[in-house]
Order: sequence, then structure tokens, then C-alpha cells
Amino acid sequence: MAPRCSWLCRFPRRALLGGIRTVPTTRCPVLGRTLTSATHPLQICIVGSGPAGFYTAQHLLKHHTQTVVDVYEKLPVPFGLVRFGVAPDHPEVKNVINTFTQTAHTERCSFLGNVTVGRDVTIEELQAAYHAVILSYGAEDKRQLGIPGEELPGVYSARDFVGWYNGLPDNRHLSPDFSTDTAIILGHGNVALDIARILLSPIDLLKKTDITQAALDSLSNSRIRKVWLVGRRGPLQVAFTIKELREMIHLPNTRPVTDPSDYQNVGDFIKDLPRPRKRLTELLMKTALEKPGEKEAMRRSQSDREWGLRFLRSPVTVLPSEDGKRAAGVRLSVTRLEGNGENAVAVSTGETEDISCGLILSSIGYIGVPISPSVPFLHKNGIIPNSLGRVQGAPGLYCSGWVKRGPTGVIATTMNDSFDTAQSLLEDIKSGALDCSGTRLGASAISELLLLRGIQPVSFSDWEKIDAVETARGAEVGKPREKILDTEEMLQLVCQ
Repeated sequence: MAPRCSWLCRFPRRALLGGIRTVPTTRCPVLGRTLTSATHPLQICIVGSGPAGFYTAQHLLKHHTQTVVDVYEKLPVPFGLVRFGVAPDHPEVKNVINTFTQTAHTERCSFLGNVTVGRDVTIEELQAAYHAVILSYGAEDKRQLGIPGEELPGVYSARDFVGWYNGLPDNRHLSPDFSTDTAIILGHGNVALDIARILLSPIDLLKKTDITQAALDSLSNSRIRKVWLVGRRGPLQVAFTIKELREMIHLPNTRPVTDPSDYQNVGDFIKDLPRPRKRLTELLMKTALEKPGEKEAMRRSQSDREWGLRFLRSPVTVLPSEDGKRAAGVRLSVTRLEGNGENAVAVSTGETEDISCGLILSSIGYIGVPISPSVPFLHKNGIIPNSLGRVQGAPGLYCSGWVKRGPTGVIATTMNDSFDTAQSLLEDIKSGALDCSGTRLGASAISELLLLRGIQPVSFSDWEKIDAVETARGAEVGKPREKILDTEEMLQLVCQ
């Protein structure tokens, strides 16, 4: 277990930057921050340490110099989907961690990991301790297919599978079977392409990433040679982006399998498409319809792995093996489109098609979950009802990120969304809609509650001890890091 603070954090106010009078101070080993009895600051709590949480904190700290921000996280480690969702072979996307680290090092910001809000501390207790509470905990669950056979071994959600190869502690015991030659991914988004790329990438490439050793060992023995990505709509409705598609097309030792008939009449719509969609569609059509150059043709002919997009198909049943003990295929409903563009709806034609495979990955999206009965929640959409980040009917309660708008967009989208929520809060301070008149004890009050309940928060400096061990272990084998998969091991490291 992480070391306990040897004393309770009794100081209700913390030193502020920017001209506040100086007073005697003491540094708390739990929070890693100087505490003081200066004029009361604006105490803000953020639940969730992924991009939404850190971007919201960054904006508040920058634009309100009397704000103190505490970021709560259920895991002992920060950064959410940047750590556990971004593909291991996309290290450049993870560079945003450097910005988040700068925010965490700000004197007026603290990270409190290993604290599960809703279990270790309630929303009501946070509201009593802080002037405002911002919920930024993301979309923590997976969408279900809702079809027969979904529970069979060999069927996995993209969320669990990505968590497995990225080192999410909850998924460390997943043991996908790669003894089959064909895998099917249900979905046409970036996560689906990420999974296909990981399944087909040469092991020598993956060895240089921060993919977990367990995943690397399993993939080293994989017999998968073909991956189909199945979507219920057509080429004009795919949800992945051109960068990920181009990367997949040129993945070493793989070749795309295309059907030119999928693109009949698609060219008629290109001129009216928004530029990003137009470029993406042009690349899809070029790959399917144009003869590759000599060098590319040679590369494809020498590749022993392949992948392809299947359009106008929707899963209706997972087909079991003869003994009924695992998945052996999937039955797809053949669909047609009603309408055009983004609003086109897939409708069943009544025809079906069976594909044999031993691995099925459902990449149909994440979904948010309620955190407390006291917080309004739209279960169908998996979001908190809000107006520009202000939780409806709950003054002083805000939300940002996926739990605010749903699991869409990239990190830059989340950044802008989080800035908007922070700005709403700042406007409420200025207008008086947010009551900031009284003193709130913030983390000092919550730390006392957690201590009484046997919960020890992990500070950002504690995380940096874990980080140092992971990077050292990675360096020994030529990787950026070797992630620790067990939270108990993480907490033991903090003790040392």
C-alpha cells in the first residue's frame, strides 16, 4: 500500500500565486504541495485524469490565478486514454503527456490517484469540500452487440482488447486466442483500424513500442493472416481518418483486399463532400480502383497477410463451433442505405452471409456510465445532460470530455470541449451564478475522509516513481517503457 501521510492535512487554505500575502507554510507529503492559511482560494475538483480532465485544469489554472485544482483518478497512474487507449505504435500522439505533466507540476494543481469517486468518496462529499466539481471521467464501458453468441469465447470488445495490449490493469488477464487464420472486426472507426494494424504488424515493429510484454508474446505466436473490417454502411460513411487509413494501406508485409463494386456511383458524390471526407474517399477509391505502381505491386505480391473492408453488412449472430464452446464465425445481414451522406441509414435486405473466423472484435463504440444517483444521466446516450458543460439542474456541477458529449473526436476535439467547459465555469464565477463566497477545505477535507477509510491517495510525485521504474524496465529491452499491469505492484513501488 502507498505510504500514509504521517499527519492529517489540516490546513484549509493553500498558498496562491500572484501577490497574495505570504504566511507560514507546510508541505504535505500526500499532496506534494505547499499548504497555507492564506485568503481562501477557489477550490475546484476534477474527476478523471485523462485529456478532458487535464485540459480543463490547464484552462482554469491559466485564466484564474486564485484557482486551486485537484484531479482525482481511480487508478494510481494518470492520463487515461492517452496511456490506455492510444495505439502503442503512435507514440507521437502521447506527447501530450508532457503538457499534462507541466500542468500537474503547477503549484496550484494536485493529482490524487487511487481514489474511486462514488466508492471511496461520494459526489456529495466532494461538493461539500469544493466550490465546483467537474466530471471528466470519460466513457468507461463498452457498447454491447446485443446478438446471440456474443458471450462465446473468441468474442471481445475493442475496449477490452485495446486495454489488454495497452496495459490497463482491468484487462491484464485477457488471453485472446490467435490460433485462427481469420479475424473479424465489427466497426469502421479509427479504433478498428488500430486493432487491425496491431494484429497484422510485424513483430519487429511492435517490439519498439510500449505494448505490453504479454501482448507481444501472444502476437509473436499469432497465426492470423487475414483481417476483415465490417461496417453496416458504405464507403461514404466510414468513421476512420485518412492518416490511419494510409498507414494501414502501407503496413509492411500486408496488402489490402478490395472490391471495385463497392465504389460504384461513389464518384458522383465526391465533388460535394467536405474536404477531409473528400480526401479520404479519394484514397479509398484509388486503393480499390487504380492499379498500383510497380514497387507497390511487388510489395503487395510478396506480403503474406491481408486485410479488407466489408461494407453494407451488420452482425446478427455469432456462429458457434461444432461443440458450442467458442466462436467459429459470424452471420451478417446484408444491408442497403436509405438516404445519403452522414445521415444515411442501413436497412436490412433480408439476405445474410456467413464468414468463418475464430476471433471477433466488436468496435462499435464506448459508452459512459453514471457515477452517482445524485448526478443526472442519460442512459441511452451514455452522457450527463448539460448545457455548455453545466450539468442540468445541478449548480456547481460541470462535465467535460466524453461523458459530456459522447465518445467522439480526437484529443484535439477533447481539448476544445474541455476549454469550453472551463470557460463556462469562469463565466459563472464572474456572473455570480457559482457561489464562491465561502471557504471550502478542498483536498485537506477529502484527505481526512480517505485516511479514515484506509484509502491512500497517490500523488503525482508518487506516479513519477512508477514512471521511472517503467521506463527503466523498458530501456532494458529497447522499449519506451514496460507498463506495470498490477495496481498492487504500483502501490508497493510508491512505498519504497
